[in-house]
Amino acid sequence: MTVPRQGSASIEHPDYWWYRARADLLQAALRRHLGRPRRVLDVGSADGPSVSWMRGDHHQVAVDVDTRGLRAGEGVQASAMALPFRDATFDVVAAFDVLEHCDPESRALQELRRVLVPGGHLLMSVPAYQWAWTDHDVAAGHHRRYTRTRLVAAVQGAGFEVLRCTHGFAAVFPLFVAERLVRRAWPTRGGAGALPQPSAGVERLLLGLCGAEARWLRRWDLPFGSSILLAARQPV
Repeated sequence: MTVPRQGSASIEHPDYWWYRARADLLQAALRRHLGRPRRVLDVGSADGPSVSWMRGDHHQVAVDVDTRGLRAGEGVQASAMALPFRDATFDVVAAFDVLEHCDPESRALQELRRVLVPGGHLLMSVPAYQWAWTDHDVAAGHHRRYTRTRLVAAVQGAGFEVLRCTHGFAAVFPLFVAERLVRRAWPTRGGAGALPQPSAGVERLLLGLCGAEARWLRRWDLPFGSSILLAARQPV
């Protein structure tokens, strides 16, 4: 069993455009599946930007292997592979860009299902396309990237009912492809774990494109993009 590697770049760079855009896309695609829960578990996104939209009157607990992103009183240092909670504890479990760090993935999915109440919802995101694998994935501690078919099969195989599965970051997908090609050509350019730093003008453009995409995602799925967003239900 491989425990997720420690240290999300979003903890050190919470204002980076990609993390801000991801929060908007997650909210647009998955908010209606959040509902009005009493207890929510946030697995592996304790840095904050990805789950700020999930906060409310409910009790929210964060789990992460890296304590730097955990808030006092609501954070627990633990792995997605061995969650320190009783069965059927949470109404919603979120795991944004977590499953790709877990090996075997089936163990992590079993744990996420175990702590969900019957009828509870699982909200997820993962990176898309194995062909996009570069040294960045290695540095981030990824074991795999996904297609929608691959992710749906894994989630259904764990016993969940998939409610929605869509791509995200379609609006900036050409730039993603170009960045991956550059990394392939020059694997050590800027360091394997380095985040590309756009100018202020380019950042505004990227956020604007993702903002327009978020409005689309509130109603429709997207057939391509560098991320996959999924909502599933624990059977009653």
